[in-house]
Amino acid sequence: MNQTQHSKSKIHYWLPPLLWMAAMFSFSTDAFSAEQTGSRLRWFLQLVYPAITQHQYEWVHFLTRKAAHFTEYAILAGLWWRAFRAGALVKWEWRWAWRAFVIVAVWALLDEWHQSFTLSRTASPYDSLLDISGGLTALVVIWVVQMKQAH
Repeated sequence: MNQTQHSKSKIHYWLPPLLWMAAMFSFSTDAFSAEQTGSRLRWFLQLVYPAITQHQYEWVHFLTRKAAHFTEYAILAGLWWRAFRAGALVKWEWRWAWRAFVIVAVWALLDEWHQSFTLSRTASPYDSLLDISGGLTALVVIWVVQMKQAH
Protein backbone atom coordinates (compact mmCIF):
# COMPACT_ATOMS: atom_id res chain seq x y z
CA MET A 1 0.00 0.00 0.00
CA ASN A 2 1.49 3.35 -0.99
CA GLN A 3 1.38 6.49 1.18
CA THR A 4 -1.68 7.96 -0.59
CA GLN A 5 -3.68 4.74 -0.22
CA HIS A 6 -2.66 4.51 3.44
CA SER A 7 -3.82 8.10 4.09
CA LYS A 8 -7.16 7.47 2.34
CA SER A 9 -7.58 4.30 4.38
CA LYS A 10 -7.02 6.20 7.64
CA ILE A 11 -9.54 8.86 6.64
CA HIS A 12 -12.05 6.14 5.71
CA TYR A 13 -11.89 4.71 9.24
CA TRP A 14 -11.14 7.73 11.40
CA LEU A 15 -13.33 10.42 9.87
CA PRO A 16 -16.72 8.86 10.78
CA PRO A 17 -16.17 8.78 14.57
CA LEU A 18 -14.69 12.27 14.52
CA LEU A 19 -17.64 13.62 12.52
CA TRP A 20 -20.05 11.82 14.85
CA MET A 21 -18.34 13.44 17.85
CA ALA A 22 -18.75 16.85 16.19
CA ALA A 23 -22.45 16.13 15.71
CA MET A 24 -22.72 15.00 19.33
CA PHE A 25 -21.11 18.24 20.44
CA SER A 26 -23.86 20.14 18.64
CA PHE A 27 -26.47 17.90 20.32
CA SER A 28 -25.13 19.20 23.66
CA THR A 29 -26.07 22.78 22.89
CA ASP A 30 -29.18 24.73 23.77
CA ALA A 31 -30.53 23.95 20.29
CA PHE A 32 -31.18 20.38 21.48
CA SER A 33 -32.42 21.17 24.98
CA ALA A 34 -35.52 19.44 26.32
CA GLU A 35 -37.60 22.51 25.50
CA GLN A 36 -36.46 22.48 21.87
CA THR A 37 -36.85 18.76 21.26
CA GLY A 38 -40.05 18.69 23.28
CA SER A 39 -41.92 21.06 20.99
CA ARG A 40 -41.05 18.96 17.94
CA LEU A 41 -41.94 15.72 19.69
CA ARG A 42 -45.22 17.14 20.97
CA TRP A 43 -46.19 18.17 17.42
CA PHE A 44 -45.40 14.68 16.11
CA LEU A 45 -47.17 12.85 18.95
CA GLN A 46 -50.29 14.98 18.59
CA LEU A 47 -50.26 14.21 14.89
CA VAL A 48 -50.14 10.42 15.39
CA TYR A 49 -51.99 10.26 18.72
CA PRO A 50 -54.15 13.36 19.25
CA ALA A 51 -55.55 12.11 22.58
CA ILE A 52 -52.16 12.01 24.31
CA THR A 53 -52.26 13.37 27.85
CA GLN A 54 -49.66 15.67 29.36
CA HIS A 55 -48.43 12.84 31.59
CA GLN A 56 -48.08 10.48 28.62
CA TYR A 57 -46.28 13.14 26.61
CA GLU A 58 -43.81 13.82 29.45
CA TRP A 59 -43.08 10.11 29.83
CA VAL A 60 -42.51 9.62 26.08
CA HIS A 61 -40.34 12.74 25.95
CA PHE A 62 -38.22 11.50 28.87
CA LEU A 63 -37.80 8.03 27.35
CA THR A 64 -37.00 9.46 23.92
CA ARG A 65 -34.26 11.69 25.31
CA LYS A 66 -32.73 8.86 27.35
CA ALA A 67 -32.89 6.47 24.38
CA ALA A 68 -31.12 9.12 22.30
CA HIS A 69 -28.31 9.31 24.88
CA PHE A 70 -27.90 5.55 24.89
CA THR A 71 -28.06 5.25 21.10
CA GLU A 72 -25.69 8.05 20.19
CA TYR A 73 -22.99 6.58 22.42
CA ALA A 74 -23.62 3.07 21.11
CA ILE A 75 -23.01 4.44 17.62
CA LEU A 76 -19.87 6.23 18.81
CA ALA A 77 -18.46 3.04 20.33
CA GLY A 78 -19.13 1.11 17.13
CA LEU A 79 -17.48 3.78 15.01
CA TRP A 80 -14.38 3.89 17.21
CA TRP A 81 -14.15 0.08 17.30
CA ARG A 82 -14.30 0.10 13.50
CA ALA A 83 -11.60 2.80 13.34
CA PHE A 84 -9.27 0.83 15.59
CA ARG A 85 -9.94 -2.40 13.70
CA ALA A 86 -9.27 -0.57 10.40
CA GLY A 87 -10.11 -3.51 8.18
CA ALA A 88 -7.93 -6.04 9.99
CA LEU A 89 -8.54 -9.68 9.12
CA VAL A 90 -8.76 -10.57 12.80
CA LYS A 91 -12.39 -10.36 13.96
CA TRP A 92 -11.80 -9.12 17.50
CA GLU A 93 -9.08 -7.72 19.71
CA TRP A 94 -9.80 -6.54 23.21
CA ARG A 95 -7.51 -3.54 22.77
CA TRP A 96 -9.84 -2.15 20.08
CA ALA A 97 -12.82 -2.44 22.40
CA TRP A 98 -10.89 -1.04 25.36
CA ARG A 99 -9.75 2.01 23.39
CA ALA A 100 -13.24 2.61 22.04
CA PHE A 101 -14.69 2.27 25.54
CA VAL A 102 -12.21 4.75 27.03
CA ILE A 103 -13.01 7.32 24.34
CA VAL A 104 -16.74 6.83 24.90
CA ALA A 105 -16.39 7.23 28.67
CA VAL A 106 -14.22 10.34 28.42
CA TRP A 107 -16.50 11.88 25.78
CA ALA A 108 -19.57 11.15 27.92
CA LEU A 109 -18.02 12.98 30.87
CA LEU A 110 -16.86 15.88 28.69
CA ASP A 111 -20.33 16.08 27.14
CA GLU A 112 -21.99 16.52 30.51
CA TRP A 113 -19.34 19.05 31.53
CA HIS A 114 -20.03 20.97 28.31
CA GLN A 115 -23.76 20.95 29.07
CA SER A 116 -23.10 22.57 32.44
CA PHE A 117 -22.07 25.73 30.56
CA THR A 118 -25.23 25.99 28.45
CA LEU A 119 -28.23 28.06 29.49
CA SER A 120 -30.99 25.47 29.16
CA ARG A 121 -29.15 22.18 29.67
CA THR A 122 -28.16 20.46 32.88
CA ALA A 123 -25.25 18.16 33.56
CA SER A 124 -26.02 14.81 35.12
CA PRO A 125 -23.68 12.01 36.13
CA TYR A 126 -26.61 9.66 35.47
CA ASP A 127 -26.65 10.72 31.83
CA SER A 128 -22.93 9.97 31.66
CA LEU A 129 -23.60 6.49 33.05
CA LEU A 130 -26.36 6.00 30.51
CA ASP A 131 -24.05 7.17 27.72
CA ILE A 132 -21.28 4.84 28.85
CA SER A 133 -23.70 1.92 29.13
CA GLY A 134 -24.82 2.58 25.54
CA GLY A 135 -21.21 2.37 24.39
CA LEU A 136 -20.54 -0.74 26.43
CA THR A 137 -23.68 -2.43 25.14
CA ALA A 138 -22.64 -1.77 21.54
CA LEU A 139 -19.20 -3.26 22.18
CA VAL A 140 -20.72 -6.36 23.78
CA VAL A 141 -23.04 -6.79 20.80
CA ILE A 142 -20.11 -6.42 18.40
CA TRP A 143 -18.13 -8.98 20.41
CA VAL A 144 -21.01 -11.49 20.35
CA VAL A 145 -21.51 -11.04 16.60
CA GLN A 146 -17.79 -11.38 15.91
CA MET A 147 -17.50 -14.51 18.04
CA LYS A 148 -20.50 -16.11 16.30
CA GLN A 149 -19.01 -15.32 12.90
CA ALA A 150 -15.67 -16.82 13.94
CA HIS A 151 -17.29 -20.21 14.64
